[in-house]
Amino acid sequence: MRIATWNVNSIRQRLEHLMTWLKDCSPDIVCLQEIKCTDEAFPRLELEALGYNVVTHGQKTFNGVALLSKLKFDETRSGLAGDDEDAHARFLEGVVTLKHGVLRIACLYLPNGNPANTDKYPYKLKWMSRLLEYSRERLKAEEPLVLAGDFNVIPSADDVYNPPAWVNDALFRPSTRESFQSLLGLGLTDAVRAVTDAPGQYTFWDYQAGAWQKNWGLRIDHLLLSPQASDRLSDVGIDSYVRAWEKPSDHVPVWADLDLETT
Repeated sequence: MRIATWNVNSIRQRLEHLMTWLKDCSPDIVCLQEIKCTDEAFPRLELEALGYNVVTHGQKTFNGVALLSKLKFDETRSGLAGDDEDAHARFLEGVVTLKHGVLRIACLYLPNGNPANTDKYPYKLKWMSRLLEYSRERLKAEEPLVLAGDFNVIPSADDVYNPPAWVNDALFRPSTRESFQSLLGLGLTDAVRAVTDAPGQYTFWDYQAGAWQKNWGLRIDHLLLSPQASDRLSDVGIDSYVRAWEKPSDHVPVWADLDLETT
């Protein structure tokens, strides 16, 4: 089973790219972030025609997440618990049936947090605390669980082209990285780092200053796996080639293959 995540940075601008990549990569489940449209405006029919069940948690112009799955969803839920006043469309959970048990997928678009000297950064840290509590509770079920999405977190110096330039950025601040490490401390596994320690495993290149051409990248899109999922991990990939397409997203897809049997 191939599970992927991609911040498409506007589904309407990137639909052709998405459909081409879906045909190339053939993932079973896809988590999309920054769809930047309402549920009604999402191009559901085009994706259903490729064999995907579609669930969205949209928001006009900003944010928005979606789940695509070749397997039918047993249940879905939108919104991350812990703040009833948080109206941002950033979290969507889905459950599918396997031959033995179920697989739970959480698609997330974690707040950026910049400028870090504004109230955006405390919001980011609170959101990460809510995600930690969600993960702690879900791990008690001892089932395959995947947290997939744009975390807006650079975990370590190996995950950014020029670490000193990012020390004060919300993506790389010590508190941000410590919150991410707390997730791993629960028993979650960073899929990419489970298979390689190599630097330069980037998933994002800014549109400015020729970042793509200079390979000034960041690794901020992650797949975190529960023990029951990480035990089944067989391969991981970063499809950086899509960043070279015309009018691309500034993020690229990341995927993991899990040896899980469907019904």
